[in-house]
Amino acid sequence: MGLDKIALYKKALGMTTDELSAQSGVPIGTLNKILSGATKDPKLETLKAIARVLGLSLNDFDDRPYSHSTLSPDEAGLLDNYQLLNAAGKDKAREYVSDLTGNDKYTEKGTGSEGSVSA
Repeated sequence: MGLDKIALYKKALGMTTDELSAQSGVPIGTLNKILSGATKDPKLETLKAIARVLGLSLNDFDDRPYSHSTLSPDEAGLLDNYQLLNAAGKDKAREYVSDLTGNDKYTEKGTGSEGSVSA
């Protein structure tokens, strides 16, 4: 499980472990054990509480490779960066992608807005 991602997301939000503990209700000792790797399989409710505060889903903690083996390194990088965004950032990213795919200037010839992402 990609528990090491918690520290990455926490850092991206500029959040301390104390703040994550206070906002999630997860005891600081439990968080420290998860962040240090001492706890390998935390309870589902613990992960849900952490995910809520970080604006993530449980899928964001999944460390399995992307299920689409056809992803290029650029596409995988875009997905990784998207996962670092909070809910407002994800909404904005979807808005940008929708705008781009709605303009033939930025799409493959003949695709128009077919690839548009709904917000």
